[in-house]
Amino acid sequence: QVQLVESGGGLVQAGGSLRLSCAASGRTFSDYAMGWFRQAPGKEREFVAAINWSGGTTYYADSVKGRFTISRDNAKNTVYLQMNSLKPEDTAVYYCAADLLTVPKSGKNEYHHWGQGTQVTVSS
Repeated sequence: QVQLVESGGGLVQAGGSLRLSCAASGRTFSDYAMGWFRQAPGKEREFVAAINWSGGTTYYADSVKGRFTISRDNAKNTVYLQMNSLKPEDTAVYYCAADLLTVPKSGKNEYHHWGQGTQVTVSS
């Protein structure tokens, strides 16, 4: 089992940046592919980005491509989401997720381990 704790959310103006972190504990972090998802009020949880165990393969939703970057530091058991050029429509609770996947996936049902989420609010 792996436990996940997100941090780094907050309030930022449109055009600004935030970096989210997700710290993992428990089973060997480098065994897991990691994903970031988000959920806005009244909406389904949606895929944002994913990364394979080594960091060599990444995958992004079209809505964030070119603005967000996912990365990981296996020595620190942490995955990051650098978010630049933020827009009000990026406002959501952001969740990190983990699973024993050989390639990163975009489906939320592929992931069986989730953090508690961190709120990101982008003001216009």
